[in-house]
Amino acid sequence: MSYSLKLALISLLTLIVGPFVIALAPFDRQGRRAYILARLWTDAILKISGVRLKVQGLERLDAGRPYIFLANHQSYIDIPALVEALAQFQLRLIAKKELAWFPVFGWALRVSKHIMIDRSGRAQAMTSLRRAKEKIAEGFSVVIFPEGTRGKTGGVLPFKRGGFVLAVMAQVPIVPVTIVGSGTILPRGDWRIRKGEIGIVVDEPIVIERQDLKNLGQLSSRVRAAILSRLNGTTEARRTDAMTEEKPSGEARAQG
Repeated sequence: MSYSLKLALISLLTLIVGPFVIALAPFDRQGRRAYILARLWTDAILKISGVRLKVQGLERLDAGRPYIFLANHQSYIDIPALVEALAQFQLRLIAKKELAWFPVFGWALRVSKHIMIDRSGRAQAMTSLRRAKEKIAEGFSVVIFPEGTRGKTGGVLPFKRGGFVLAVMAQVPIVPVTIVGSGTILPRGDWRIRKGEIGIVVDEPIVIERQDLKNLGQLSSRVRAAILSRLNGTTEARRTDAMTEEKPSGEARAQG
């Protein structure tokens, strides 16, 4: 299938599913029905694109409890890949608020009760994290890309602190998730989705204690090390050599 045809089919699918999600919003307070539609959408995107998933480590998780999944970020295809890989969970993304204004997709993202984070200041970011905490209390799991954006080189950028602050606030385990190969499937700055395989590796959940708020730097380093260890020997890991992790500060920053 040509790249143009793939893009046309995915765009058409989005234009069909998006309005359904938006129309459901008044009758779907928690966004559970919308998420079922979203899963059908992500499954179709991967099939149209010719993308296969190889998922490892799901046996480490308890499908009956919420988690905060922290994943490296290489490509826009990461979101459909994670939704499919973690199919036993109702996921809510923490995404930058600018995405909410994307026609159809962004509108559907907002009305289906994902969390739009405002990174313009600490107070705004904390408000977003409190909304995420409420979602976790309702039984939803949260997905965060702690790099805050896709890495320009395909490596692992420094981590922001918001996901770790949220984990302490909500007292739920953090799960490091490593995505391998998505940057090759759909590189940054490119619209052509290649056929291929994306690897998803789920690590052991990390239990969070209240005192971890004083050790966010160590917690961040632990999660980042877990992801880098899974990337060891891959192109993504080799491109990380020149990158250094965000240095701890005296104050826990909520942005992220």
